[in-house]
Parts: sequence; structure tokens; C-alpha cells
Amino acid sequence: MSTLDDYSALVLDVVDAIPPGQVMSYGDIAEYVGAGGPRQVGRVLALHGGGAPWWRVIRADGTPPPGHQVAALEHYLAEGTPLRSAPHLPPGGQVRVDMRKARCYHPGGCYLPGGRPPVPPDVRPGQA
Repeated sequence: MSTLDDYSALVLDVVDAIPPGQVMSYGDIAEYVGAGGPRQVGRVLALHGGGAPWWRVIRADGTPPPGHQVAALEHYLAEGTPLRSAPHLPPGGQVRVDMRKARCYHPGGCYLPGGRPPVPPDVRPGQA
């Protein structure tokens, strides 16, 4: 069993804090932790993210990780994640999350009942 480096542990902590029905892009997570980039976040998830809610981390265009669309869609439907398109919306469509409605800017606290807008990046905790 390998131990996680600090960066990987931080990335997985952020992923674990994304509420059901919300998503972050790989780049959102890199920006939030202040290190690395989308590819580094993807690598952490590929190596260590099997037990994390990986379907809540998507590409900036709203699509789930390649090869995982079917499994991700099952999670999105169960969690009520806002979708722009899916195989049934319209029939045969690609799975795509509505990033405007589902994007999480503050893991652990961005669930927005009543459709309130997400917390913008410039007012995240710890920023002046």
C-alpha cells in the first residue's frame, strides 16, 4: 500500500467535499488547491481516486471522464445533477453536465438549495 503525497491527499480531500449534484472541473480543483493543473488532478484521480466520488470531477466542457460516461450518468441521475444533455436528453445525446448550474466553487459548502448562484471564485474562504 503506497502512501499519498500531500498534493494527492489535498486533491482527494477537495473531491470528497464536492456535494452530491455538484461538480468541479479538473482545472477548478487545481486552481482551488493552488498547485498543479488539470492533468495533475486527473493523474491523482486515476491513481488514487477509486474510492472518491470521481464522477463529480469533469472536463471544463461539462463532459465526464472518457470511457466513464455510462457510470457517471447513473450517478448524475441519482444525485440530481443538472444536465445539458444525456442519451435521453435528447435521445442519443452525449452526457454533458450543465456547468452553469452545477459548478461548485467552494467544496463542502457550495450546495445551493433554491437555485441560488454559486459562490464566485473571488469570495472563496481565505481570500481577501
